Amino acid sequence: MATYDPSRDFDRLASSLFDTRRGPRRMPMDLYRDGDHYVLTADLPGIDPGSVDIDVDGQLLTIRAERTLRNGDDVKWITREREAASFLRQLNLGQGIDTERISANYSNGVLSVTIPVSERAKPRKIEVMSGSDASVIQAHENAEEPQPIDQ
Repeated sequence: MATYDPSRDFDRLASSLFDTRRGPRRMPMDLYRDGDHYVLTADLPGIDPGSVDIDVDGQLLTIRAERTLRNGDDVKWITREREAASFLRQLNLGQGIDTERISANYSNGVLSVTIPVSERAKPRKIEVMSGSDASVIQAHENAEEPQPIDQ
C-alpha cells in the first residue's frame, strides 16, 4: 500500500510552478552512421504513434509528437506525475542525404528514423588508366557509363 508523503507532493508542486519549459519539450535522441545510412533513435514513451509527425523541408528534418493523458470525470487520482506534453526536434541534414527514402518506425516507446546517404555522396573508386593508349575519361553527373574523349 502506498504511503502519503507531503514533501514529495510539495516538491512536485514547486517543480511545476518554477518549470519555465511550457513550450514543446526536447526528446532525448541518439544519432549514428551504420554503413550507407544514418539512424536516429528518440525516446518518446507514452506517445500515441498517430501523433508522431515527421517532415522534411529542404534539408530540415522536423519530428513532432504529442502525449495526451486520459481525463475522466469519474476518475479520482491518487497521484499524477506524468504530464501531457508536446515534443519537438529539428535537425539540419546537410548535403549528401537521400531525403526521398527516409523511413521511420515506432516501437516500445522508441522512434527510429533511417536516413539514407545519397548515391552521389557515397565513396567510390576511380579507375586509373596507364600507358600510351589510355583514353581520357570525362565525368558527367548524370552519365551511367564514363565516355572516352577522342584526342
